[in-house]
Amino acid sequence: MKQLVLAEKPSVARDIARVMGATRKADGFIEGNQYVVTWALGHLVTLADPDAYDEKYKQWRLEDLPMLPTKMKLVVIGQTKKQFYTVQKLMARNDVGSLVIATDAGREGELVARWIMEKAHWKKPTYRLWISSQTDRAIKEGFANLKPAKQYDNLYASAQSRAEADWLVGLNVTRALTCRFNASLSAGRVQTPTLAMIVDRENEIRAFVPKDYYTLQALFPGFTATFRDGKNNTRFSDKAFVEDIAKSLQKQKAVVTALEKTPKQTPPPAAYDLTELQRDANKLYGYSAKQTLSYMQSLYEFHKVLTYPRTDSRYITDDIVPTIPERLRAAAQGPFQKAAMALARSPIQTKYIVNNAKVTDHHAIIPTEQPADFRKMSHEERMIYELVIKRFLAVLSKPFVYDEVKLTVTIGGKNFYAKGKIVRDAGWKAYYAQGFDEEEEDVEIKTQQLPPLKNGETLELRGTKIVSGKTRPPARYTEATLLTAMEHPGKQIDDRKLKAVIETTSGLGTPATRADIIEKLFDNFSIERVGKEIHPTAKGKQLIDIVPNDLKSATLTAQWEQQLQAISQGKADSKRFIGEMRDYATSLVGQVIASNAQYRHDNITRERCPICGKYMLEVNGKKGKMLVCQDRECGYRKGLSTVTNARCPDCHKKLELRGEGTKRCSAASAATAKSSAISKNAVNRPAPANTT
Repeated sequence: MKQLVLAEKPSVARDIARVMGATRKADGFIEGNQYVVTWALGHLVTLADPDAYDEKYKQWRLEDLPMLPTKMKLVVIGQTKKQFYTVQKLMARNDVGSLVIATDAGREGELVARWIMEKAHWKKPTYRLWISSQTDRAIKEGFANLKPAKQYDNLYASAQSRAEADWLVGLNVTRALTCRFNASLSAGRVQTPTLAMIVDRENEIRAFVPKDYYTLQALFPGFTATFRDGKNNTRFSDKAFVEDIAKSLQKQKAVVTALEKTPKQTPPPAAYDLTELQRDANKLYGYSAKQTLSYMQSLYEFHKVLTYPRTDSRYITDDIVPTIPERLRAAAQGPFQKAAMALARSPIQTKYIVNNAKVTDHHAIIPTEQPADFRKMSHEERMIYELVIKRFLAVLSKPFVYDEVKLTVTIGGKNFYAKGKIVRDAGWKAYYAQGFDEEEEDVEIKTQQLPPLKNGETLELRGTKIVSGKTRPPARYTEATLLTAMEHPGKQIDDRKLKAVIETTSGLGTPATRADIIEKLFDNFSIERVGKEIHPTAKGKQLIDIVPNDLKSATLTAQWEQQLQAISQGKADSKRFIGEMRDYATSLVGQVIASNAQYRHDNITRERCPICGKYMLEVNGKKGKMLVCQDRECGYRKGLSTVTNARCPDCHKKLELRGEGTKRCSAASAATAKSSAISKNAVNRPAPANTT
C-alpha cells in the first residue's frame, strides 16, 4: 500500500517528492513506488458563506440577523476546486492505505489539512509530519519520526473553534454595520482593534499642543555638558530662567566634581521571529509586512536557505545546537565568510539563542544547512537573507562590552552633566555598522566621546548655549511600529491576567496573518499611506466611533486565546466555546441595531456610478486615487491616478499616472516630457519676480 502525502503548497510537495523518491509527475500530484505526494493551494476548503444555509442571506437585511447556523458547513473553494477533486480521488484510491499531513506545522496548517480530509470523507490511518525547514535532512528526519495525527486533534479543535468564532462575530457585525449605516463597513476581532490603535494615535496627535522648552549647555574642549536642576529637569519652559543661569556662569570656575566609570555590557539581540524581521525590513528598506513575508517564503520554499518563516519564537531548542556549525558554514559567503567561519571554528555560544521554554510550534528564523546561491536570488530576497544571517551571527557572539562614563562639572554651584562610552569589546555589534544602540535614558544628555578627564580637574569654559525646542506629539504608526503594537497590544487591556495572556501568545493576529490584516485595512479604505506613515481615513475614524466597544480592544482576542489555548491542551470544550460565541454575536448585532450613531460619507463626489447610478466616493488606494461606488453590492471601481516609481527631476517626488487605458499612457508621457522640459529650461530661465 502507498502513503498519500498532503503538503500545503506545490513547491513543498515537489521537495518532499524528490527527497522521498516520488518522480512520476501527474496532474496535481507526484507518484513513486511508496509515496503519492499531492498538495493544497493554501485552503482548498473553507466555511460556507451565509447563503449556503438559507437563500434569504443572499440579501443583506437587518431583520435576518444574527446568522447562527446550527452546524457550520464546509465548501470547496471555487478557484481551487480542481485541485481539491484531485486530492479527493487520490484519497479514494484502493492502493492508498494511509495519509501523512505535511501542511505547515501550526494551528492554521492543521486546519488546512483537516478540512480537506473532512470534506473528502477520509477515514484511513493518518500521521503528522512536523518540521521547521525544507532541507533534505529535515524532510528525511521528519518522515523517520512521524506522529499519529490523533496527537494533534486538540490543535485542530482549537483551529476550528477560532475559524467558526471569527465567522460568527465578523460576518454578523459586518452585515449589521453595513445595513444599519448604509455604507460598506467591515469589522472583526483583529482588524478593528488594530484600526482603533491607529485612530487613537491620530486623536492624540490632533489634541496635542506643543510647548516651547529650553535647555542650557556648557561648552568645553572636546565635549558639551547639559544643565540639570535639583529635580533632575533638563528642559525648562521659562527662557528668562535659563538666560539668568547662563549669565551667572560668566567668569566662574568649572571643576569636575564627579567622574564615574562603570563597566557594562549589552547582550546580543534575540534571533528573528517573523514580526521582528518585518519590522527591521520596513525600517531599513521600506518593505511592507506582506512583501517581507513573500520574500521569506521564497527563501524558505524555493531557495531552502532559511527556516520556517511564520514563527513567533526568537529562540531555538537544544536539539538544534549540534547543527549550528554546519549552518554557519552554509552562511559563510560574501560579506559574512570570515565571521561565520570564525564562529564555526570556535566554541559555540548558545546562551542567547537556546531557550526550550520559549519555543512554541516553530523555533526562530535561522539559516539552514544549505548554502545560498546569490545568483538565483532577487535583490530583495538577498537583503532579507543577509538580515537573518547578520542576526544569526550576532546572537552567537559575545556581548558588547564597554565602560560607561558619567561626568558632573560644577560651575558656580550649578551642575552640568555629560556621559560617554569607552568600548572594550565590540562583540556582536561588530556586525552592525550602526543601529541597535540602547535607548538614551535622557534625550537631552546624549552619549558622546569624552576626552581623558580626572576628578577635581579644572576645565576651560568656552561658552554656553541655549537650545530651544518644542515638545513633540507621539509619532504616527509606520508598518514597522504598527507590527510592534499588534504584537504587544497590552496597553488596550486593563485586566492583568488577560494582559499576560496576550503578551505570552501572539498578540493581535499571528506573525502569519498580521500583514494581511494591515493590507485589508488599506483595501477597505479605513487607512492610507502618507509616505511611510499610516493615517486613518474619515471612514476609519467614523467606523471606530460606531462599532461596538468590545471589538475596539485587544481584550476580546486575549479572552479567545485563553480559551483556545485551553482547547488545544485538552483542558476546555470547543462546543461550549462556540455556544458562547453564538450568544456573543447576537449581543453585538443587537448593539449595532440599537445604536443612535450616524455615518456620513464626506468623500462623496458628483460623479455617478455607471452601473447603479449612485454617487461615487473618492478614496486613496494603496497605489493611487480611485472612485468606488458607495453601494457595497455594486462594487464598481474606477482608477483616477497611480503613483509610479518615476520621480520628478525637480522635487524628486514620485510622479502620478492619471486617466485610464491609452489616455493614461499618453497623459503619463506628456507629464514626464513636460517635467523634463521644465527641468532643462529652468537653468537658463530667470526666476519670476514674484512666485506664489
